[in-house]
Amino acid sequence: MKYLNISFIIPTLNAQKVLDKCLASINNQKYPKSKYEILIVDGGSTDKTINIAQKYHSKIIKNPLKTAEAGKAIGVKQAKGEFICLIDSDNILPNSNWLSKMLYPFTQNSKIIGTEPIKFTYRKNSGIIERYSALIGANDPYAFITGVYDRQNFVNYKWTGLKINQIDKHQYIEIKLDPNRSIPTIGANGTIFKTQFLKENIKSDYLFDIDILSRVLQQTQKPILFAKVKVGIIHTFCESSIKKFIRKQRRRLVDYYTYQSLRDYQWHKNHSHPQIKFIFYSILIIPALIDSFRGFIHKPNIVWFLHPFFCFITLLTYTFVTLQFKLGLLKPINRDLWQQ
Repeated sequence: MKYLNISFIIPTLNAQKVLDKCLASINNQKYPKSKYEILIVDGGSTDKTINIAQKYHSKIIKNPLKTAEAGKAIGVKQAKGEFICLIDSDNILPNSNWLSKMLYPFTQNSKIIGTEPIKFTYRKNSGIIERYSALIGANDPYAFITGVYDRQNFVNYKWTGLKINQIDKHQYIEIKLDPNRSIPTIGANGTIFKTQFLKENIKSDYLFDIDILSRVLQQTQKPILFAKVKVGIIHTFCESSIKKFIRKQRRRLVDYYTYQSLRDYQWHKNHSHPQIKFIFYSILIIPALIDSFRGFIHKPNIVWFLHPFFCFITLLTYTFVTLQFKLGLLKPINRDLWQQ
């Protein structure tokens, strides 16, 4: 078997609560340690994040811009591997052959530029919000409702609600992203890219993965081949903390508006009709309850019946942030006290 060289890039900022399990899962891979490097791109942690990273012989790189997107960009520019795996500090690789399976499609088709786990690993004893994310196939109910999600859910068993050309290759699904079509939220939580593809297409100090894919599609007017690998990845996300869920939902949209001038993919322009769908879906409640019952039948868990609540909370959060932005009152997230 040929082992490929890979760079794990993990942006961190006060991630001591989650980082050890993340790095331990990488360390437990049945893969030669000489064939991979771990780059911890840190935004100035004041907790034990750096100590934990050093325990696993990671390379520590400073991230003065603090955000995860800036950390990814810095990591890509310094990566030495032929492939780059974008891992969040709250990700855990679910088994020891995860990396080998994720790299397999590259050995089958040289035109594939990236691979991504097809689902979030469902753990029945995990936190409420981690379970919820695994059940709907998204960290954000907005993505699930509007169809742009990129992980398999238990409502209809699809990995996206968009029309994507795809071919089942047994161990993975080969997908073709076409120019002038909407693309799913591909690019985080265990996504692997060819290093050359990212290095050639980063145009700023921030890496917005969907922007890179969108820009390349529009500039070349040629399809991009990707692979959805039939494995999962654990995303502990917010565990059971509703407070953290709201905080991360707010951060998601505040960051979008804050860095909008740097973005190529304008969500508010490309998704006006889905926004209306999300508003009515959340306010009416009944559509959310129907999906809750559908999901419960396929994968029984009481968490399903929090779906209407998470939709409504997200709607309120996004509405409040958008109003602040429209009124010129929105301020960037202060990351000095940020904790994972």
